[in-house]
Amino acid sequence: MKKILFFSLLAVSLYSCKKTNLDDAIAPDNISAATKAKIANLGFGTSNIHQTEDGYLVEGDILLTDALLNSTPTQSLIRIANNEQYRTTNLVTVGTARVVTILVSNLGQAFIDGADLAIQRYNGLGLKMTFVRITSGTPDITILGFNQRAKGGYITLGSSGFPTNGNPYNTVKMNTNSAAYGTNPSVTYVGSVIQHEVGHCIGMRHTDYFDRSYSCGGTATNEGASTIGAILIPGTPSSADPNSWMLACSNGADRTFNANDIVGLKYLY
Repeated sequence: MKKILFFSLLAVSLYSCKKTNLDDAIAPDNISAATKAKIANLGFGTSNIHQTEDGYLVEGDILLTDALLNSTPTQSLIRIANNEQYRTTNLVTVGTARVVTILVSNLGQAFIDGADLAIQRYNGLGLKMTFVRITSGTPDITILGFNQRAKGGYITLGSSGFPTNGNPYNTVKMNTNSAAYGTNPSVTYVGSVIQHEVGHCIGMRHTDYFDRSYSCGGTATNEGASTIGAILIPGTPSSADPNSWMLACSNGADRTFNANDIVGLKYLY
């Protein structure tokens, strides 16, 4: 997730999609044509790719591991009406029920409370998959901190990846720099970012991947088709949705599931 910093009273936040340079250590890389082709084949944009120690960061906050790039996804692209879409390159195997454990590691109380809020919101949907925060042991998802300053008017709020082998992506990284959430972070804001990043961990794409300018401004960008099929969900709006929890950019405030998000999640899980 990323925040766009305007040097005025206006601030717009980006959850995960678009993202600025991570820091001076992670600048835009010379990505090979073969790697770009793999990224495009999965349906992701190939501009502003950054190579990290864990893989390739695309759309600001989505980590694509080498294993994912070299895999052959079999899950669905869920099409909500004509514009709003959720893409799942991989899903979490739930069967009749599954418990996903989350550990918040070495972060302040606002991040702990934010994780609890995100968990409460997911569990309130009545999905086959439920979430539990643990304080010890080996979790399915660990929420860790990193410290990156703003650069070029942008700051990354959080990042995460997609499931592999039927398991959720195992790490959510949250920015502890004061420019991200301030010196007294809002629990609902932090919780909304965690909620968004956990969405990636269980296989959700940005709902505005078809036009990033819809929530982030700038030039309209559509990543185009991928190798994954599409399934239409009837009874959903025929236009883009301004309130989805998986929009690339937020307004820096509390954002949770709307009715269409719930349709998508319940279809999957």
